[in-house]
Amino acid sequence: MVGQHVAGMGARGGMVVSPERRASEAGRAVLEDGGTAIEAVVATAAALGVSYPHMTGMGGDAFWLVQRPGEAPLAIMGCGAAAEAVNLNLYAGRETIPTRGPLAANTVAGAVSSWQAALALPGAAKLGLHRVLRDAIDMAADGVEAAPGLRRTIDAKSEELCGVPGWAGAFGAANGTIRNVRLARTMEMLRTKGLQSFYTNGIADEIAQDLAEVGSPVSADDLRFHRASVEKPLTVRLKDCTVASSPPPTQGFASLLILALIDELDAEPESFEQVHGIVEATKVAFSLRNREIHDPAYMTLDAQALLNDAGKLSRMKARIDPAKAAAWPCGGGPGDTTWIGAADAEGCVVSMIQSLYFEFGSGVVLPRTGIVWQNRGTSFRLAEDGWNALAPGRRPFHTLNSSLAQFDDGRTMAFGTMGGEGQPQTQAAIFTRYARNGLGLAVAIAAPRWLLGRTWGDETTALRVEDRVGANVVDGLRKAGHAVQMTDGYSDIMGHAGAVVRHADGALDGAGDPRSDGGAAWF
Repeated sequence: MVGQHVAGMGARGGMVVSPERRASEAGRAVLEDGGTAIEAVVATAAALGVSYPHMTGMGGDAFWLVQRPGEAPLAIMGCGAAAEAVNLNLYAGRETIPTRGPLAANTVAGAVSSWQAALALPGAAKLGLHRVLRDAIDMAADGVEAAPGLRRTIDAKSEELCGVPGWAGAFGAANGTIRNVRLARTMEMLRTKGLQSFYTNGIADEIAQDLAEVGSPVSADDLRFHRASVEKPLTVRLKDCTVASSPPPTQGFASLLILALIDELDAEPESFEQVHGIVEATKVAFSLRNREIHDPAYMTLDAQALLNDAGKLSRMKARIDPAKAAAWPCGGGPGDTTWIGAADAEGCVVSMIQSLYFEFGSGVVLPRTGIVWQNRGTSFRLAEDGWNALAPGRRPFHTLNSSLAQFDDGRTMAFGTMGGEGQPQTQAAIFTRYARNGLGLAVAIAAPRWLLGRTWGDETTALRVEDRVGANVVDGLRKAGHAVQMTDGYSDIMGHAGAVVRHADGALDGAGDPRSDGGAAWF
């Protein structure tokens, strides 16, 4: 079954949640055919690159958390580094890296390498690429009706992107249908030659030629030397569960730190005290994130050690005034992303996030391969050194992060969202509503949200609040000193969230976001 934005309570065969209905269905079909949760996530991610190309695709990065029965969770880091040809001279005369065009397409795309690393885990691949990529290939070759969110984004961004190489030909005359024969051919080649051919030989040769012809600094050698990594996730112990998130260079540290700072928050659900407490914890976490979290090869902070240090966490909590808003510095940047959650009958639970960064990434659509290339490297600072400074081979800071909670009662919860700086905040809201306030997943995700900071290309650092939040809460926030801006009741800027829960008895729950075009698919 497929449920638009609603929970599939009690399902046992398997479940997938994504922000686009047909992609969720592609993942569900793989599970029903006997595939694993990992294969279902790859199928969903590939399909999203066709039906939700403004948010994600093979030209982006991806991060996974995989929890299998009786094992510690794993983090898979599909993070592409800056090209070796990238340096400050390439951007001479500029204060920042351009957000669109070939010079924005300055990092390797790591998503496909993360698929490969996930499928290489023991027991992860039962059906094989021929089946896993089949539905995405068919969708790209035959065409699919553009989802409402995609149509809105094409309309909103066409003037900005129409001059970027390849974009107008791919999306400027979509007329309600998205068809990408070149992408279908690329995925067919990956299915035949293997996912490594994205980076070496095979399809990699065409990708490298495409990148060179459009003027991107990413070379064949950059592709060839790229590898995804399998690592330990960051974790934090809360009063009834352990929550894992993606390690640096992602902002998973901030997501976990917020949860740690609010774990003992004694507040009524949806009250001023609860919203204010989470917002103020966000400020503490983001302030540290903005100083310390970037490519771990350049970091001095031991993020895991800090999350384990009860004394330091206690001192951070003490800095939060329960009645007054702290001053808010500027934070990171925008982002467009897809989160995918899946669980199978054997007990594997996956939380995966994949992104192009801005809507349509750099906007560059590669001429031979039909791939939309990300602009994640625009987050680099044009500086000789310091936080997230541009350098060849350096991994950029990522707002991307996915989370996974293991409860003491045997439940496993995969949860995440798109939305730039909103990701840790939305994760905190959904986790609190589900794990602390006892709300069902669908209600916890649909409930009104807020966002401190920037997302979707917006420059404001105000506290934006959906107009469904209670008037007394909004009034309390303003009196406390928050710069509140009201938004629509189901605003896209609040992200497209989702969650999957596997209970100790094998029953599955899941829900998508009414702000998106997707939901849960299960059988």
